[in-house]
Amino acid sequence: MTTQLPLLATDANACCSRVTDGVLDVAEAERISGTFKALGDPTRLRLLSLIAASEGGEACICDLTEPVGLSQPTVSHHMRLLVDAGLATREQRGRWAYYRVVPDALEGAARALQPDRAVPELGTHV
Repeated sequence: MTTQLPLLATDANACCSRVTDGVLDVAEAERISGTFKALGDPTRLRLLSLIAASEGGEACICDLTEPVGLSQPTVSHHMRLLVDAGLATREQRGRWAYYRVVPDALEGAARALQPDRAVPELGTHV
């Protein structure tokens, strides 16, 4: 069974510029680049998918180390980068941190690369 990361239907145009909308200013280019740098690591992608597939859409840091085969400090480092990029949220409960995926951030990242015009589906001709 394949589990997809949840995406909410939101107006991502309100917060996210498209790369194809014209020349980005430095701040917007750095923001978009930071998002893709965080997504550019296979371990971080796996962590996001593990969290999204977890019951209730959240996961404790203690449940993320074994599936990726890394130590808790290393997983915490990866999660900090995802949180800093706005792709996940962190909530401290006692001694454990719990994480959730931020669907709007994933939607914004996807929309940043979409052209402004409608893209035909695969197998169709324009």
